[in-house]
Amino acid sequence: MDDSALVEALKAGDPLAPRVLIERFQGVVFGLCYRMMCHRQDAEDATQETFLRAIRGMRRFDAGRPIRPWLLEIAANRCRTALAHRGRRMMRGGVELAEDQVDPRPPATDAEDLAGELERALALLRPEYRAVFVLFHEQQLSCEEIALAVARPVGTVKTWLHRARAQLARDLGRRGIHP
Repeated sequence: MDDSALVEALKAGDPLAPRVLIERFQGVVFGLCYRMMCHRQDAEDATQETFLRAIRGMRRFDAGRPIRPWLLEIAANRCRTALAHRGRRMMRGGVELAEDQVDPRPPATDAEDLAGELERALALLRPEYRAVFVLFHEQQLSCEEIALAVARPVGTVKTWLHRARAQLARDLGRRGIHP
């Protein structure tokens, strides 16, 4: 079943269609949510919410559009909302993050450590930068598809992608990891 047939099946109320939707796009949606949320349980919640919202909003969806960028747009919005709520909770708790401090740990030496360092550096990115970076480099979406997913102009996506790369390079450089 192709995407347009899947959309039509969802609109028609086919009881198997939601399962097909979730099986087809769960990995992509969860991957984005996990990268943005940096916490497995929060990513699982955002993924579940994404599919619930998509299924509820399917009647308004244009079957001629690709479904993947639309799902990723919903996921990115859910993650941004959750991160904003998390940020407000942290501010009320008086916790502040020191982003400009140099990390005293020794630099990473093997591929597994480097992957961990990249994860930590990604976690420090602004949510919108992290989303664009992940969609481009991991999900291999074009800038035009990302623009649809994050509901921003292509120029903004390119700017955010450039800033994400620059910040990652700075953060990794602080840890003694140079490209």
